[in-house]
Amino acid sequence: MKNVLILGIGNLVLNDAGVGIHIIHMLKSMSMPDDVDLLDGGTDTVKLLDTMQQYKHLILIDAAIDNNPPGTVQRLSPRISTDYPQLLNNHHNNLYDIIAALNHCNQVPSVELLAISVSNNPTIGVQLSPEVRRVIPQVMQLIFEILDDMHRTRYYR
Repeated sequence: MKNVLILGIGNLVLNDAGVGIHIIHMLKSMSMPDDVDLLDGGTDTVKLLDTMQQYKHLILIDAAIDNNPPGTVQRLSPRISTDYPQLLNNHHNNLYDIIAALNHCNQVPSVELLAISVSNNPTIGVQLSPEVRRVIPQVMQLIFEILDDMHRTRYYR
């Protein structure tokens, strides 16, 4: 079993909805620990079931429609599918199904979710809004804090 998957999901052509993918692309230009894999999960999350069950730990980065101001960042540790905030678009309904399927198979990785609040009305385009772009450094810092936390615990290995 592999150790850590950092997974960004979203839609790059709906501006802020692609924040998870933008972050994955930034991480790919950085030096990462050998036991950490990065994946642009796009919008077809059903195809991720096999991939996700290969890992002990999952750091999931995604946009959320949660009535918080755009650019609000939440670090959550959801255990079941109903613990997830309202995420964007139909591909996230599939994400809930994947989590439920993993639960059913008793193959659920530990999940840390970084949910970035976005506008309730996504617009077409490939640019992040100033509110979301401004929190990218905070999200990157949280990712490395999560990795450090995992590394310090016996559950990491």
